[in-house]
Amino acid sequence: MAIALSQSDYWSLFRETEPTDPEPDSFDITRSYPATLGQGYYREIHLRNGLELAIANYQLHQDVIVEVPEREHPLEYEFTVVQEHLNQQTCFSSEHYFFSGSGLADSNICEWLAGWQVLDVSFHLEPDLFCTWMGDRLEQTSAQVKQLVKALNQARYTHDSTPTVAMQAALQQILHCPYTGITQQIYLESKVWELMALHLEQMLQESPYDPPSRALKPEDIDRIHHAKEILAQRLNDPPSLNALARQVGLNEFTLKQGFRQVFGTTVFGCSHHYRMERARELLAAGSLNVTEVAREVGFTNRGYFAAAFRKKFGVNPKAYSLVVNQEVG
Repeated sequence: MAIALSQSDYWSLFRETEPTDPEPDSFDITRSYPATLGQGYYREIHLRNGLELAIANYQLHQDVIVEVPEREHPLEYEFTVVQEHLNQQTCFSSEHYFFSGSGLADSNICEWLAGWQVLDVSFHLEPDLFCTWMGDRLEQTSAQVKQLVKALNQARYTHDSTPTVAMQAALQQILHCPYTGITQQIYLESKVWELMALHLEQMLQESPYDPPSRALKPEDIDRIHHAKEILAQRLNDPPSLNALARQVGLNEFTLKQGFRQVFGTTVFGCSHHYRMERARELLAAGSLNVTEVAREVGFTNRGYFAAAFRKKFGVNPKAYSLVVNQEVG
């Protein structure tokens, strides 16, 4: 049976846990994961005013459901590695990242499953600090980057995807930081900004505001249609933009521009549409539960899947499944 908690009660359990180090650094505190929920640790590192880094490594005893209210949200980057040991010979492992701009976050229900070994690295960045870091560049940059900072009564920007190789390298350096004290703070903060730059690069690659390109050749159009077929076939493991371009024999620029010309959407938008439509079909069929459907379309985190499904169709996946299958019955 799952443990159901409000967000405030969930974090109260952490505050009640004593630090594992009897004399922790004032800016770097590690606590044991609450024993009532699971085993592992949760580490909070204060890098500077307005910037916090958190590292969690845990395994739950039983499923945990957390009700999260509508709230004002800072910028956030979250990287998650999930491993599920299916038996002694095999295990399911996947990586995922979620980026959120500042603004108003919707209320939602998050569910974490027992038995999975989870490693989660996240940072929370106040919008004023982001604006200071960007400086004059914020006014000179594209509308896409400006949407990362929204008023607290406006819906926030969100993006979820598979981390790039460069992102994975930066996160490994965070996890294996060789320094202590002020040097540790400076080093870790540099990695946070590096990850921010890597996300901005990925974000701008998918920009719908690139200048128009030359007319496509017939063979290029065929390759772009082939790329779309590949995305439809690889819902649970979508290729990166670079890998997809190589597979169909195009450069990234032609592939991006071609998708907009031929299909009126981005590569990511097309992949996301296919994954959500397939998820809706699976939920309507009724043979898989929400967690199994999420995995089938490439989401390791049920909460992220539920948020994406709700944004696409205006209803939670569990509620959609119940309504559709009741109608069929």
